[in-house]
Amino acid sequence: MVEAVGRVFVAVPLPPEIKLALIDQLEDVDIPGKLVPPENWHLTVRFLGSVDQITYERFLHGVGQVETQNRFSIRLRGLGGFPKTSKATVVWAGIAEGLEGLAQLNEIAESAAQSASLKAEERPYRSHLTLSRVRPPTGVGHLSDTKLDLRWTCTEVVVYRSHLVTGGTRYQPLERLVLAR
Repeated sequence: MVEAVGRVFVAVPLPPEIKLALIDQLEDVDIPGKLVPPENWHLTVRFLGSVDQITYERFLHGVGQVETQNRFSIRLRGLGGFPKTSKATVVWAGIAEGLEGLAQLNEIAESAAQSASLKAEERPYRSHLTLSRVRPPTGVGHLSDTKLDLRWTCTEVVVYRSHLVTGGTRYQPLERLVLAR
């Protein structure tokens, strides 16, 4: 019998000092919906879903290629909403710098996922930091005036397992992949 690993995703974590600075910058911003706890903030590179041990190990073999990628700078910009600001179900912080580096990480993770026999992601990759989930959908146009300017160097990619727990979700790091200098 093949053992299940669980729900897995690959992401770029936010450094602790960036989380603290973002908490400060968002303190007076009226963000609707259920806020994502700062300990869960990350930039998703590729969501795999529920995987078994064999698929997971195949994926790890391929995604290890991210360690050949150079470190790069990421900068957060303003806020917005998906699927559109007039009827948002997700409030996000956008990326002003680092999109190319994140896209390269996504390409490696996507290739690794497909090599591990996972279904190709149909949606185009759009890097963002999810801040809130909104139900029912609501307008968030007022957030477009919020300016962010937080920058850090992406030094690692983390493979996480998500656990549904009372009151939300907890993310457990499974693997840390360090980018080249």
